[in-house]
Amino acid sequence: MNDGARRRRLVLVTGLSGSGRSTVGKCFEDLGYHCVDNLPLPLLERLLSDPTAGVPETVDLAVVTDVRAPGFAERFPRMVEAIDRTEVAPILLFLEANEETLVRRFSETRRTHPLAGERPLIESIRRERELLAELRGSADRIYDTSEWTLHELRHQVYREFGDRSEGGEPGLDITITSFGFKYGIPYGTDLLFDVRFLPNPHFVADLREQTGEDEPVRAYLEERQEYRELVARLEDFLLYLLPNYEREERSYLSIGIGCTGGRHRSVAVSRALVDRLTERGWPARLSHRDVER
Repeated sequence: MNDGARRRRLVLVTGLSGSGRSTVGKCFEDLGYHCVDNLPLPLLERLLSDPTAGVPETVDLAVVTDVRAPGFAERFPRMVEAIDRTEVAPILLFLEANEETLVRRFSETRRTHPLAGERPLIESIRRERELLAELRGSADRIYDTSEWTLHELRHQVYREFGDRSEGGEPGLDITITSFGFKYGIPYGTDLLFDVRFLPNPHFVADLREQTGEDEPVRAYLEERQEYRELVARLEDFLLYLLPNYEREERSYLSIGIGCTGGRHRSVAVSRALVDRLTERGWPARLSHRDVER
């Protein structure tokens, strides 16, 4: 028993095939929920009988399920009614869309409707809507995704189910990685900047064994106008880009800064950018891939 503490959320996500359940499930994962998808009914029944078992007290839960489980339409409403509400606050979220939209989505993805069998697609859609009518009637939230883009659907979930004390939506996860071109470009880099035009501390005897994290190397570079101008221009460019990426609900952004060996110039520029972006309210992780080579 929680003795007056906030009951954790248990969001039950269901609805019509093709209406966006998988997208919504990923949103809850992004929001830090403990997510379960498409369990067989006997396992689902056991889960709902004690949904908090083995899950830390601070973690909310999301369960995504649908008619792929035999007997789902008949048994699932009874399972929902039987949930012990002393520890959890269940919310039944039902997703749907109009026939035209669902037909288009199945045609575009070339997926088979779970009730297809020998039926035409449109009959499968209508049969599923009929089977889930009772469940829809008991839903706490109904999302009609017919006119929503993926971005709009994600925004709705983040806005309604996120932690409002922290703004509701997960922030953009920014990583800036220094590297050496001689060892290859980091996999999955979204933005890539080549800083090999800067004077190379490698050719200064006293700096060769140091790195761009060491003050003498940074001081050497900061004396150069091209270094100062580069960092300032990259900062301005990123401050322009980041809000636009966030508006498009990107979860991750990987920025690569490369020099020849990944030890001096790229390290110093990456460090400077992380410090400047963090000061401007855009915390970024710093990674030096090749600094120890």
